[in-house]
Amino acid sequence: MTTRTVSEPKTYTPARHAPARFRDLLTAEWIKLWSLRSTYWVLGAGALAVIGINVNAALSNADRLAHQPELPPAPPPGFPAKPAMLFDPLSSAFVDPAWQLLMVIAGTVGALVVLGEYTTGLIRTTFAAVPARRAVTAAKATLLSAVMLVLGTVVAGASFGVTQAILQDHHGMSIGSPGALRAVAASALLAPVCALVGMAFGSLVRHAAGTVVAVVGVLLLLPMLFRGETYRWVTEIGNAMPLTSWEALVRNPARDYPVEKYPVPIAEAWIVFGAWSLVAVVVAVAFVHRRDV
Repeated sequence: MTTRTVSEPKTYTPARHAPARFRDLLTAEWIKLWSLRSTYWVLGAGALAVIGINVNAALSNADRLAHQPELPPAPPPGFPAKPAMLFDPLSSAFVDPAWQLLMVIAGTVGALVVLGEYTTGLIRTTFAAVPARRAVTAAKATLLSAVMLVLGTVVAGASFGVTQAILQDHHGMSIGSPGALRAVAASALLAPVCALVGMAFGSLVRHAAGTVVAVVGVLLLLPMLFRGETYRWVTEIGNAMPLTSWEALVRNPARDYPVEKYPVPIAEAWIVFGAWSLVAVVVAVAFVHRRDV
């Protein structure tokens, strides 16, 4: 006689996956960023536009200086001498409209890094695979900063190199000239700073049009409202903006500028860059965890 052995039903236990490594998160964000053709077009066309505006300014200045009449002879004794207007070749490499365009492009790309997943619903899949939202956002911020730093370095280096080569017969500068390296570094860092600001607004607003308006308003329009030297507190607010700090960092120390009542110290300008980047990352990481998808 044989006995039947009844086996107990097995219970299903879900497999536990190891938490995603930060390197894996960076790889995933890299794939997301470069899987869109718009990324190539926006960054490529934007970089060429910024360089083109600066080169055009250098060509115009070189043509003007080539046809400029010679300085008048010295006045007779007893008459005051008129100061000669000295040309600043560094200003041709860092034309305000060109770099303001770069600020808008960088801020928009930073916002789309967040908004792209929210508008398509891909963010649900991302958070389902990696529940650690703060780690995902930190990976986005790290990759975005690295990509935009490379873009800013290429644009700043190309703008400076090409414009100074055009102006070599008109006191063109080298990278070792006073203020040149500082201007190139500040312009290179301007792109990641603005990109992180755009990412922070994307996490806050969660709407494409509203985010772009907020980015343009804060980065470009708000500094214009805090110009002037009537009230110190108004000027200090303007000095704490990335655009104002960048303008102070790209100035040629060998040239005389109108005396300002409340100038932006160089050390303070660098601190402004770092503070805006840090606050932007903190805001993006905090709000992605507080707000639901």
